[in-house]
Amino acid sequence: MTSPRTITVLGSTGSIGTQTVDILSRHGERYVVNFLTCNTRVDDLAEQVRRIRPRGVAIREEWAWKRFRELCPDFTGPVLLGEEGLCEAAAHADNDVVMSAMVGFSGVVPTMAAIRAGHVIGLANKETLVSAGDIMTAAARAYGATLIAVDSEHSAILQCMVGERRADIETFIITASGGPFRSYDMESLHGVTAAQALRHPNWSMGAKITIDSATLMNKGFEVIEARWLFDLPSSRIDVVVHPQSIIHSMVQFIDGSVKAQMGIPTMLVPIQYALTYPAREPLDIPRMDLASIGALTFESADRERFPCLQLAYDVLDEGGSAACIANAANEVAVAAFLDGRIGFMDIPACISTTLHHMERLAHPSLDDIVATDAAARRYATEHCSRLQHR
Repeated sequence: MTSPRTITVLGSTGSIGTQTVDILSRHGERYVVNFLTCNTRVDDLAEQVRRIRPRGVAIREEWAWKRFRELCPDFTGPVLLGEEGLCEAAAHADNDVVMSAMVGFSGVVPTMAAIRAGHVIGLANKETLVSAGDIMTAAARAYGATLIAVDSEHSAILQCMVGERRADIETFIITASGGPFRSYDMESLHGVTAAQALRHPNWSMGAKITIDSATLMNKGFEVIEARWLFDLPSSRIDVVVHPQSIIHSMVQFIDGSVKAQMGIPTMLVPIQYALTYPAREPLDIPRMDLASIGALTFESADRERFPCLQLAYDVLDEGGSAACIANAANEVAVAAFLDGRIGFMDIPACISTTLHHMERLAHPSLDDIVATDAAARRYATEHCSRLQHR
């Protein structure tokens, strides 16, 4: 029997984090939980601590740190504070695997701490590679860290590549459900509401990523991630709409063969695969019934009706800090849309306007990326305010 793996979960109270904790709790004999971390959802963190008994926790906000002390007065492990505490947890010497599941740009610096410690990292935080892909992958090579994809699409690509020569790969084909507005025309898209956008047809996810799925920005970010995870240019990464969400991605080879990874829509499979990679372990989930599914269909991804997808290709091809700006503007615009302050089609407009306004750096450092993110957020916030009061 192999020794248990020691796991730290960055962002344990988010959508991916809670599912990771679920897997850890199901298979306690396989894992030792080192640190759980959160930004503010400290009540959820306290429940997780009581459930799986980590060695320590890290909490970004001071008020939440104090609240945790009140909720768990008997907890004897370290209770780390702030971004420094998150980084300490991420870089801890006992970590075998760090699950980077924080939502948004807040996960970038702690993930870099795990990279610099040379850890194996299950990467579920899109913003890490979207905002700083070149920097992160260069650091991973320098420090001997391993980045393992957790997104279902990138996990599918990883699984399809097992046993294959990289030189034989021609194209990645990333699948998209199309979201709730797949069949809407351009005029109808201008009037959709946040409540409509949050009703994803196949997946249960957090609010931000669900809106990204509706705009197809999620797919655009996945193209950027794929470029950095697997070192393939954007011209060889395609997106196809597959409404059933059964095929999670495909790899086409130089002889025309295509391998697809299939399964029911669930994040538990890619999460567990990242924790056990390169091995597989049993997982108690429903099995796919092809006869019940009946048909698998495919459509082209429309970059005119869903301009966020084209924007993602554009900033990837530009390089430098462009994708960081697009990510920051998108986070601000999605939050404004969820609050009812701007419209659905104002999201890509905000990203485009922010990109046009901001100075781009061709070769940014991580400090440059952090500063660029902050500046882009300020401008996008001002732009959304102007849209709100038009």
